[in-house]
Amino acid sequence: MQKIVTITLNPALDKSTVADRVVQEKKIRCGVPTYEPGGGGINVSRAIKKLGGESCAWFLSGGPAGERLEELLHEEGVNFWAAKARNWTRENLMVYEKATGEQYRFGMPGPEVSEPEWRQFIDRLEQLEELPEFVVASGSLPPGVPDDFYYQLALVAHKRGFKLIVDTSGKALMKAAGEGLYLIKPNLGELAELAGREQITAMEQEDIAKKVLADGKCEVLVVSLGPRGAMLATKEGIHYVASPTVKQLSAVGAGDSMVGGMVLSLLKGCSMLDVVRYGVAAGTACTMTPGSELCRKEDTEQIFKWLQDHS
Repeated sequence: MQKIVTITLNPALDKSTVADRVVQEKKIRCGVPTYEPGGGGINVSRAIKKLGGESCAWFLSGGPAGERLEELLHEEGVNFWAAKARNWTRENLMVYEKATGEQYRFGMPGPEVSEPEWRQFIDRLEQLEELPEFVVASGSLPPGVPDDFYYQLALVAHKRGFKLIVDTSGKALMKAAGEGLYLIKPNLGELAELAGREQITAMEQEDIAKKVLADGKCEVLVVSLGPRGAMLATKEGIHYVASPTVKQLSAVGAGDSMVGGMVLSLLKGCSMLDVVRYGVAAGTACTMTPGSELCRKEDTEQIFKWLQDHS
């Protein structure tokens, strides 16, 4: 058993292409498409692989799209366990417009998932003899999966003793927080939701973070601040890691790269501040790559060194 497991209930086969211009009501001639595995936890596992680590990606796989997703992961050398689903895995589309340099991203809804299908993941974690050290549950939940799925995972984590990292939003995050969660990575809007607020200001974010920790919603809180980096909040205090200025080509996958960098650093036993630095480095490195390509190790290591020297 790998020491890191990622869970994705709403994976996607991501299709990318280019067009000279996107014009309404016109037939748009596109370039030869490229295909990549997608979905929160899957991208975390892919980022870990690119950074020189190993994990096992657990996900639902259905139909030809699911089979192609499995083939692509195999080609990338990512370990996985594909739980078979009756309905087809979704496909997403991204079109790059040459004339403007703009990206158009079309995200499709996930397929309907039955209870026996989603419950496989909980049962598997409950029955494993050799447990992973970290489980990363990431991404949206498809139709048919209850809002408290991540909460049910948290109950298993609390009972069995592995560390659960959740990266999601909305009701799924609200219901999971507070039961067996080790780390969560909300943005400022999601942090406000956790505190029962509609919105918060930069001046309030530290007090809100302290309250989230005091309420026992997680042990470690890493608030994503976008281009400004991240805020780390633990019982020991609050620290900031500011992102360096880089030439950004695409922000697709930056959050997943950040989580991948953090969990890999956690496994290595790094200090919590270096964990966040490496996560910010991986997320920033991802923005330097085109399209939906994730972080590159050489960029990540260079940015991480810079962050160690300047933060």
